[in-house]
Amino acid sequence: MVNKVSATPDDAMSSSDAEDDFQEPATPTATQAGQALPLLPQQFPEVVPLNVGGMFFTTRLSTLRRYEDTMLAAMFSGRHYIPTDAEGRYFIDRDGTYFGDILNFLRSGDLPPRERVRSVYKEAQYYSIGPLLDNLEDIQPLKGEKVRQAFLGLMPYYKDHLERIIEIAKLRAMQRKARFAKLKVCVFKEEMPITPYECPHFNSLRFERSESDTKLFEHHCEVDVSFGPWEAVADVYDLLHCIVTDLSARGITVDHQCIGVCDKHLINHYYCKRPIYEFKITW
Repeated sequence: MVNKVSATPDDAMSSSDAEDDFQEPATPTATQAGQALPLLPQQFPEVVPLNVGGMFFTTRLSTLRRYEDTMLAAMFSGRHYIPTDAEGRYFIDRDGTYFGDILNFLRSGDLPPRERVRSVYKEAQYYSIGPLLDNLEDIQPLKGEKVRQAFLGLMPYYKDHLERIIEIAKLRAMQRKARFAKLKVCVFKEEMPITPYECPHFNSLRFERSESDTKLFEHHCEVDVSFGPWEAVADVYDLLHCIVTDLSARGITVDHQCIGVCDKHLINHYYCKRPIYEFKITW
């Protein structure tokens, strides 16, 4: 049974909170340092009234203890002191917006609707409910996020490059006293540059060139940030989507378009053909 007290939309956590670092469960403590504590073990009734951040719930003690290796099971094991509010409800100092979803899983294994999966996942991390975490990771959108993160794990310095985009855009916007800034970003999957004239010889040159020849092809495109190369089936457009998704998750409005290729002359008929994208960051 759930009885909600007044709560504003600002009390609810947004889905972008899923991109935050994992939080460690807090150890329950007394509300006041000088308050006299009851002798352990603490006794709990079979039907437990709860106050979670100002939202009221009622459940069985066995439900809270359903999985041994969870924070809730530890809290209501009798080994820790749980403070109560003025009405005698056991108080948990945590936002209660998604606690009902936690209880529904403990009661009957029910999973939240898709739009609440990320937020409930964060709460499941806090309460260390492993079975719920496993179930949520196997459904969308978290299942797709695991695949995406596996791809990004192959991308060297991906997070550092994202931070560089943000810092450069912020600095340029402030210097120009504008709400937006433009950057040049290179995104390339293959390290070997090619030209339309040399495509038939691409594979042989890639694997048979000497070490001295290799150095002739090494260069840095004249851009603000460069992503690549990487070894994966995912292509340039997949990485661009990841970049825009991660920037948008941080509240940053970004538009991008391809404005050409590097076209820097390297050797003989070889020119760098890495694509160059213009990113527009709006603050």
